[in-house]
Amino acid sequence: MVYEDLFARLNQAGYKNWIKAGFCLKNVKDGLYGYADREMQCFHSTVTRNNSVLRDQRCRSSCRPRGNQFEFACPLCNEWKKEILRHHTKPSGVINWGNCRPWLWPTEHWELAKAFMPRGLADLSRADQCDAAALLNLLHFCDHFSFINPSVITEVIRCRNELTHSCEMQVSNEWMARFQKSLEKLLLTLRHIPEVRAAGQQIQEILSVDLSLGLIEVDSLDGANMEGLLIESISQCEIEMLRASLRDLLDNSELEGNLVPLEKLQNVYRFLSSHKDLEEQFRTELQSIQVLEAQQLQRADR
Repeated sequence: MVYEDLFARLNQAGYKNWIKAGFCLKNVKDGLYGYADREMQCFHSTVTRNNSVLRDQRCRSSCRPRGNQFEFACPLCNEWKKEILRHHTKPSGVINWGNCRPWLWPTEHWELAKAFMPRGLADLSRADQCDAAALLNLLHFCDHFSFINPSVITEVIRCRNELTHSCEMQVSNEWMARFQKSLEKLLLTLRHIPEVRAAGQQIQEILSVDLSLGLIEVDSLDGANMEGLLIESISQCEIEMLRASLRDLLDNSELEGNLVPLEKLQNVYRFLSSHKDLEEQFRTELQSIQVLEAQQLQRADR
């Protein structure tokens, strides 16, 4: 039975909620990326039109950030940097210059967008490659979207971070109610966008579906449509959510001086290794977690 392990996990209420919330965020991404792409094209054109220094100019030096720092740039890229800071809602905070290829700012609107997003997006060149968190950060930190109440965006971002950083991959019914309320406020603000309206309808359907399954039914359900949600889609969503959680965990461990709590490492390892399908899927990540755990224990013994 291809999905036996997945069905068993979906009979756990907290995990089922975790998967549903991930599905909702995927729909937020699907509703936002086209809108964000169109608006950043307009933003790019407006910035270029209003700043004569930027018109019809190209970077001749292939200016690049060093890590997340961007101190040395040609006059043109430095002017683009000033425009980014001018339109950033938190210019004194951390700007993820490492996301950007500055020499493309004059011609590629999405390279400009990435300056307003979380780190780790250097290899992405299109809006549809970004997840919900990246797009929500763009809406929050670029003043082109200042008509949106920032607290509406930050609440959804907070819920997303709590979901991704949940080392037990479980969220309560109370958490889901708060998450649903935060989504409704965001979707209401952007209801004039057809893609967002469609995403809102999908989210309502997701939240109303009971993903619990009796194992006696599994043989007849492999690859079938379950209350409007494809089993394959649920499985794919699960893998994407787990991969995002592991990426955040392992990326944070690489930051200088950052120690991931030992208990969190052990919980994640225990969860993945206790399910044969996930253990096989994330074998490489499990090995990385073991290395981190050994390093933590060595530090504790010193």
